[in-house]
Amino acid sequence: MEQTDLLRAGADVLAREVLYLDERRWDEWIALYCEDCEFWAPSWLSEDTLSADPNREISMFYFKARGGLEDRVWRIRSGQAAALSPMPRTSHQVSNVVLDGAVDADAMTVKSAFACHVYMIRNKTQHVFFGRYEHGLVRIDNEWRIRRKKITLMNDFVPSLLDVFCV
Repeated sequence: MEQTDLLRAGADVLAREVLYLDERRWDEWIALYCEDCEFWAPSWLSEDTLSADPNREISMFYFKARGGLEDRVWRIRSGQAAALSPMPRTSHQVSNVVLDGAVDADAMTVKSAFACHVYMIRNKTQHVFFGRYEHGLVRIDNEWRIRRKKITLMNDFVPSLLDVFCV
């Protein structure tokens, strides 16, 4: 598979991921992830240093398997997350998608920039989260899946809530 085809396939996974989040298509969003995926948003330790070890340093999010994401979706759907009633509206944009490092027909790392506009219906406020994504993608049964996602949130001042669907 040529690099342009790989890049196109990687960009498609990223576009589907944010579409599923914005449209609250939770089952399809979860299905993009491998069972043994890692979902990580490190915290800023200083103005220019991110946490490097999610097991020893603070993170905004860290799920070491898809079960953590499934639990988060269950809380959203169940209504047990009081801060999410009513659910905020989101609109994600992903851009500047590039392949990074070694790639082959069954594995690649894709880096991109993102912005997510969040509208809090409850108090009629809005905020934009923005930063960088790094997705580790693998091909399983001829479908690309997310094995690893790292979210570097550039504006880490959180005015109200931060959840997996906001980044």
